Amino acid sequence: MSDNNNKSVFQNTPSGNGFKSTVVPIAIENVDTDQIIPARFLKATSREGFGKNLFRDWRYENDDETQPKKDFVLNNPTYTGNILVGGKNFGSGSSREHAAMEPRHLGVRAILVRSFARIHETNLKKQGMLALTFANKEDYDKVQEDDSIDINGLTSFAPGTPLKVVLNHKNGSHDEILVNHTYNEQQIEWFKAGGALNVIRSQFARV
Repeated sequence: MSDNNNKSVFQNTPSGNGFKSTVVPIAIENVDTDQIIPARFLKATSREGFGKNLFRDWRYENDDETQPKKDFVLNNPTYTGNILVGGKNFGSGSSREHAAMEPRHLGVRAILVRSFARIHETNLKKQGMLALTFANKEDYDKVQEDDSIDINGLTSFAPGTPLKVVLNHKNGSHDEILVNHTYNEQQIEWFKAGGALNVIRSQFARV
């Protein structure tokens, strides 16, 4: 995964219209915020170290970074993309904002799932990330682990309007699907700026 955390997905694409990435599959239902980042890491107040604790207890044996679990997706060099694909109720549990900061600082730019826990979805928006759900829940089964995904239509990103996604399969075939979002106008500005804090900074700079 890349680590360019000061710019948004929108700013990092030549046209601003969309971006492409391989899939990072987390095929687990009800992923909670303590699994995304364990509570023992919540004292962090700076960016230093963010990213390395994402799914910490799933990634390492005995909490030891020198002992990565070989069967976990983030330790597999095949999965180096920026789009995480998951199941139902992603981000359940406590409302910790660190659980949205961790994936962003590891390079995740979009999370596409069957459904989100509401507070976690909002926290992802604050981080300038794309929080997306399958418009047709059965489309989840069309995603293959070795897919590359195009997320299109970002220049016309608007409240209530689904985005178009192309699933490019390794055999050369593809599926076009729609994905939903719950962004309002303000939250779309967060996305375009790379996060809510960037919007606030720009507002203060104009004062």
